[in-house]
Amino acid sequence: MIALAVVLLNLPPMAAGRLRVAVSSLFLPLFGLAGSFQSLADQAAFTPLTRSTLIAEIERLRLTQQQLQLSDMQGRAALEENARLRSLLGWQPQVRWTHKAARVIGREPTTWWRTLTLDFGGRHGARVGQPVLTSDGLVGRIREVYPLTCQVVLIGDTECGVSTLVRETRDQGLIQSTASDPIGEGVVLLRTLQHSPGILAGHTVVTSGFGGVFPPGIPVGQVVDTRSAEGGLYTEVRVRLAARLNRLEEVWVLTQKSP
Repeated sequence: MIALAVVLLNLPPMAAGRLRVAVSSLFLPLFGLAGSFQSLADQAAFTPLTRSTLIAEIERLRLTQQQLQLSDMQGRAALEENARLRSLLGWQPQVRWTHKAARVIGREPTTWWRTLTLDFGGRHGARVGQPVLTSDGLVGRIREVYPLTCQVVLIGDTECGVSTLVRETRDQGLIQSTASDPIGEGVVLLRTLQHSPGILAGHTVVTSGFGGVFPPGIPVGQVVDTRSAEGGLYTEVRVRLAARLNRLEEVWVLTQKSP
């Protein structure tokens, strides 16, 4: 075996190539046999179903179709009822919004992080008051618009009041900081409209949609803690913002969609 190995290793290139071809031709039938077995296995996996199995599958699909038709009927009825109630109460349908991406190109050079500058201006459709957010939550609103850029005032600033709703308790409140209250560690102060002892740490705060600027349901943050204020007239809630305002690079600007 050692002598054979030495001979094979020292064969000229042409002779070694011929030897490889000869050995391959010897094993080729085995490769073909393995391929045939694999083909038979694949065909067995797709064996035609029996008549009874096909009938059962057709019946299952028929029942599923009927269930979907009933769900569609219920959904249409709910939409019609919703439209009638809105008409009776004089409620207007919710404004449709679309979103446009923008990049942060500047920020206020202080630790308060009150404003941002975006590469999104009047030529791109920017308008004063448009909400700005990330996939995590609310960032603020546009305060000033220029041809190619705009300035965004961040949530927690005195110029960016946000009407909010605690999702678990339905308590309403307002986020409106004072000029001497910086946004420290991404926490802002929420004041409820009345005493709200049911608000607990971990509850979710979203926009209520009642302020006329931000549509309802945008995540704002989570409750850190609460305390009674003004002798129990209302509750002060510390909220940790969902959006990380000190690490923003790209944001979304909400614009009203044309009917």
